[in-house]
Amino acid sequence: MDIKSFVLKKATEAKVSAGELAGISSEHKNIALIKMAGALENKKSYLIKENNKDISAAKRKGLSKAMIDRLTLNEKRIKEMAQGLIEVAGLPDPVGEILKMRQRPNGMMVGRMRVPIGVIGIIYESRPNVTADSTGLCLKAGNAVILRGGSEAINSNRAIVNILRDVAASNGISAGAITFLDTQDRQAVMEMLKLEGIVDLVIPRGGEGLIRAVAENSRIPVLKHYKGVCHVFVDRDADLKMAEDICFNAKVQRPGTCNAMETMLVDEKIAKRFLPAMVSKFKKAGVTVKGCNKTRKMAASCQIAKEEDFYREYLDLILNVKIVKDMDEALRHIEKYGSAHSDAIVTENYGKAMKFLRRVDSSAVFVNASTRLNDGYQFGLGAEIGISTDKIHARGPMGLEELTCTKFIVLGGGQLRE
Repeated sequence: MDIKSFVLKKATEAKVSAGELAGISSEHKNIALIKMAGALENKKSYLIKENNKDISAAKRKGLSKAMIDRLTLNEKRIKEMAQGLIEVAGLPDPVGEILKMRQRPNGMMVGRMRVPIGVIGIIYESRPNVTADSTGLCLKAGNAVILRGGSEAINSNRAIVNILRDVAASNGISAGAITFLDTQDRQAVMEMLKLEGIVDLVIPRGGEGLIRAVAENSRIPVLKHYKGVCHVFVDRDADLKMAEDICFNAKVQRPGTCNAMETMLVDEKIAKRFLPAMVSKFKKAGVTVKGCNKTRKMAASCQIAKEEDFYREYLDLILNVKIVKDMDEALRHIEKYGSAHSDAIVTENYGKAMKFLRRVDSSAVFVNASTRLNDGYQFGLGAEIGISTDKIHARGPMGLEELTCTKFIVLGGGQLRE
């Protein structure tokens, strides 16, 4: 079977399953999700064994430590995957929720009902936990999912899908509800993007190159964020110990994620007190620090930060540092170089905090908290399917409600149009 026919067959199976899923009860879905969580934990040795194949291949290819970290499954991350499914099972089911019923002058009632989107294609790189997260959220929201992970995680993704599909089948959920494009042929993605009328929505998760390629070639609506150029601004009115902790967490905790800080902006009024120790702490953690000219006068070990560096999503232990005159300059910098993903201010000044919240046009804006918290699980949504920087339909972490749409419903008593 050629790749075009292969993808069409898989997508058609998903479409059929989507129709069946729309009628499954919340209890049925929740039982399946909880059993899937248990199966992942019970088969963690199998998952780690398959994941090790991918890690070995990644090391041979010379992938960065940050990318290998994104790829790695260990007992803690498998437990987190399982917990994510349990969290989703415990959330209210949005499907069938009726919103805003209003009575019209002729007596009919008009409202909206949440319904599944249908078939959702997830195209992603590296992180195999996306396989479980996406499956759980799509299933709970009544959608069939088509999974197309990166070749670097082929063994890990295949193992996770096998476990989840076995549980689904034993609980009366058809196989097409969890569809996996088990091929490393890159043309599979291009073929899926042509299937308007079968696939209803595409969500790419990965580097900017992947996401732009999907957006440029898709005939299907795409929810996306191109990159995460995230900032933390340390204001002159900040608690400097808090600022140190937040900035370190935002950069170092998991640098290979889209919500990691890429540029730290520091108010010139507190730069001399804050920067030398902060830069030293970063360097001890293995961070390469690139600074503006003012920064390098205070921390000579910094490399020079070039203009183009401020647009970069490093996804690695590399950080830009810039000293700014005040918050207004920080806001202008974020507006120019940011990617509307996650940005934070550290300040004890309420007025500045509120101004920052209003002015920064990002999917999540933080006051006195790390950008690493822009995450569906951290926001109480359960596992997330991605973070959208689009402004239509969904923005920020995408949980269950964002995986539904609404349709109008009308309750009448014989009304006719005059």
